[in-house]
Amino acid sequence: MIKKFTSYIVVFGVMTLGIILLFEMVFMPIYVRKGDGRYMVNVKGKTLQHAEKVLDSEGYKSLVSDTLFSAAYEFGTIVDQYPAPNTRVKEGRTVRLKIAHPEKMVSIPDLIGRSLRSAKLILNQEGLEIDTVYKEYNSDVPSGNVTWQYPKGGDLLNKGMGLHLTISLGVPPNFHQVPNLFGLSKKKAVVDLEKAGFRLGKIFYRQNEDLIPYTVLDQSIPAETVLEEPTTIDLTVSVLDMQDIFNQMINQ
Repeated sequence: MIKKFTSYIVVFGVMTLGIILLFEMVFMPIYVRKGDGRYMVNVKGKTLQHAEKVLDSEGYKSLVSDTLFSAAYEFGTIVDQYPAPNTRVKEGRTVRLKIAHPEKMVSIPDLIGRSLRSAKLILNQEGLEIDTVYKEYNSDVPSGNVTWQYPKGGDLLNKGMGLHLTISLGVPPNFHQVPNLFGLSKKKAVVDLEKAGFRLGKIFYRQNEDLIPYTVLDQSIPAETVLEEPTTIDLTVSVLDMQDIFNQMINQ
């Protein structure tokens, strides 16, 4: 009885193993091959319109799922796809596409009059750089500040691109710029005149009760004027009472 039961067990095991092998080696390959579909076409480097037509003709759907901002490709070019080319894909599968798009544009800040360091910081915040720095003498802009830029402020530029700047070297050599003396004391004004290479000319007095006595109210040559040769500059200063000045002149 035991031998007969054992025989049944062996026969049952052999039949089970045979069924498994038949399923794995015959039925499964047939089932898999039935759903293999075809090899995925390669649409990389094609325009979106062309890629959609090709995929549709092959029985696939298409979907733009990602964008690459780059100047290395023309706008709308397919730069990647999933499933990848040459892989077996069932008919009707949706193919996800990544397309190229021009780099994002940013508005260029106006840098005229700013220091070079300040210009760098502002450009870095906008994702821009300084390409070339030129230098020139400029009497109207302090030394080290921006006098010219290209492209100009308000224009649009791709991120990562650089600007061309011109930086002032200040007053040209052998030229003299008249300092601003308004509001200075008479003593301080004379010191600044001498530092700038100018000489004190005549002093005129004007009664003014709102300012500290001997404060510069006016100068004979406007501030920031650039001259080839230093000269004398007359000053007008404030006094509380013109009678005091008159008395000083008599006593002299």
